[in-house]
Order: sequence, then structure tokens, then C-alpha cells
Amino acid sequence: MAKVPFLDLKLLNAPYMDVLKNAACSVVESGWYIRGCFCERFEQAFAEYCGVKYAVGVGNGLDALTLILRASMELGRLHEGDEILVPSNTFIATVLAVSAVGLKPVLVEPSANTYDMDPKLLEKACGARTRAILAVHLYGRLCDMDEICEFANTHDLLLFEDSAQAHGARMSDGRCAGSFGAAAGFSFYPTKNLGALGDAGMVLTNDADIANMVRALGNYGSERKYVNKFKGVNSRLDEMQASLLLAKLPHLDESNERRREIAVRYCSEIKNPKVILPEIPATPSEHVWHVFVIRLKSEESRNELQKFLGARGIETLIHYPIPPHQQEAYAHEFNGEYPIAETLAKTVLSIPMSPVMTDDEVSEVIAAINEF
Repeated sequence: MAKVPFLDLKLLNAPYMDVLKNAACSVVESGWYIRGCFCERFEQAFAEYCGVKYAVGVGNGLDALTLILRASMELGRLHEGDEILVPSNTFIATVLAVSAVGLKPVLVEPSANTYDMDPKLLEKACGARTRAILAVHLYGRLCDMDEICEFANTHDLLLFEDSAQAHGARMSDGRCAGSFGAAAGFSFYPTKNLGALGDAGMVLTNDADIANMVRALGNYGSERKYVNKFKGVNSRLDEMQASLLLAKLPHLDESNERRREIAVRYCSEIKNPKVILPEIPATPSEHVWHVFVIRLKSEESRNELQKFLGARGIETLIHYPIPPHQQEAYAHEFNGEYPIAETLAKTVLSIPMSPVMTDDEVSEVIAAINEF
């Protein structure tokens, strides 16, 4: 095993072992495993945590985004062929959700400083068929939601959030990731800041119509058993994952704060001039540091650093090595040029970030990077 693993899921869940075991036993003993009391309790708790009215548990984060868009189409707010503005620098799930329901993704370049969608480029990307923006809080950093909200309102566009990496990220006024737009999708994949022990997802919204439609679509298109009003799918948050997430939710803010402590050390103590560090937001809680991403000045230098750290037992990953427009799945879909996304893909490197990292492990990472 690596001296400093990128992320040790067993160690990450170890502090909650007793409550997780109790939660799992409670589900088994209940005899009810799909859409029961634990799902209802977690939906309510997570909605309250994020400051929204409604939450609907679904199978995973991709389903959350897909069902939001599909619900908007069923409600007549979007139509097949409509364009959705999405960032060019994101995990491909964001783009897949748009394509899956017959909408057209239009890519918007990120800010080179924040890696999030650049609001100043929205106007250029907006066309006659543009109907919505799907903002992604990448790496756990909130987008510039004030500017994006203003643009969406001015241009009469729907606003959705991909909050899969931003559990607990908040503005200085307390507004939380997932509370800004018409609806937001969350993933509880095990590596997330709030992670399940399997796949799980959630849709948040203040719109009762969207909540009810998502719930029906995720239940085979049925509001009542065996009565199928819509051509739905099977995407439901099961009781086991809901109970485990409910047990871990009270610890989310504490674990996010530990991530911020580590980020502050990285940003203040990594002194290697070859390394470009991320910005610390003016409001620290804007960023929950799902991953800590540094940049090098070239792909060659990035690869050399990754090899250098690996030789010293420090695991790293690349988020993400191929931008969506260069994936084979989208080989013939995007005609524009996206140099910022391409540059980031060639030069970013994610170093270890976990709330259970020890101070010595953090020091080990810092020392190795400074030595490079």
C-alpha cells in the first residue's frame, strides 16, 4: 500500500463504524428496503441541510441530472433539441445527462483560475435555441452563482446545478450548493464528501412539480403502483444507502473543515515555483475541496511530478485526463475550440485530500512536491 494513499475509503468510514453498523441492522430488521422511512428521513434531512423544500432520492448522480432534465421536458419547460450550456471542463456525466434526453449540450470554457464555468463567456455561447444552464461546482468550489443567476434571469433561462462534488459548499450568506437554481443533482458515490457505501443520488428543488415528476419518473413513471403515467425508469435511493448517509450527514461539516485545514497548509507551504496552486476563495466555505487540484506548466512536467510522487509512495490522480469534447463518444458533436479545457486536462494533478489524512501525511506530500 502507498505511504500516502490518494483516498482510503476503509479509513474514511472507520470513525462511523458503530453508527453505520447500527443503521444497517435497523434497515435489515425493518423488512422494508426500497423507499421507506430511512429514505424519507434522509431526504428531509438533506433538504433542510441545503436549505431547500424538496429532495428526491435516486439511484446515482447521473440519474439525478438526467431526471431533472427529463422532468423539465415532461413539464413542458424544455423540448427535444433545446440547447443547454454546460462547462467544457467537467466529468463527462454532466454532458451525458444532457444528451440522454435529446437535448443539445453547448460547451462553455472555464476560468483558468477557478476551473469553473466562466460567466463572462455565457453570452457568446448563448443562441436562439438556448434554454438552460447546467452549472457544475467542480472539485467542490461553488461557481460564481451571483453572476450566473443574473445571466439566467436576464436571458430567461432555466438554471440547474451539478452539485455532485460540492456537498456543504456555501456562500457567505449561507446559501448552499444545490439551492440556487430550478433543481440540483447530487451524487453520493463512495468517494464524495458525503459518500454512501455504494451508488446513490439525490435531486433537490424548491419546485413541487419538479419533485413530484422526478419521483414518478424514477419509479417507472408511476405515481400509483401499476398505474404508469409516464415512460419512466427505475432509479430509487434504497433504504440501506439512505440509512448510512443519514448516519454520516451530521459529520459532514466537520470533515469539510478538516479538508479546508489541509488545503490551507498545501497553499501556504507548497513553495515549488513549477506548481500552480488553486485559489483559496474569499469565503472559505465556498470550497469543500472534494479534490485538491494543482497544475504544472506542461504535460511533461505534470507527468514527471506524478511519477516522482509515485516513487515516494504518494498516490495521485488526474481529474480529468480527457475533456468531454475529445471523448470518442462525442467525436462528431462539438465543432468549437476549447483550449482552456484541453490545457487543464494536460496539466492538472490531484494530490491526496481526505479528512482522515494525518498531519504527518500532509507534511510528506508537501515535502515531496517541494523537493521535485
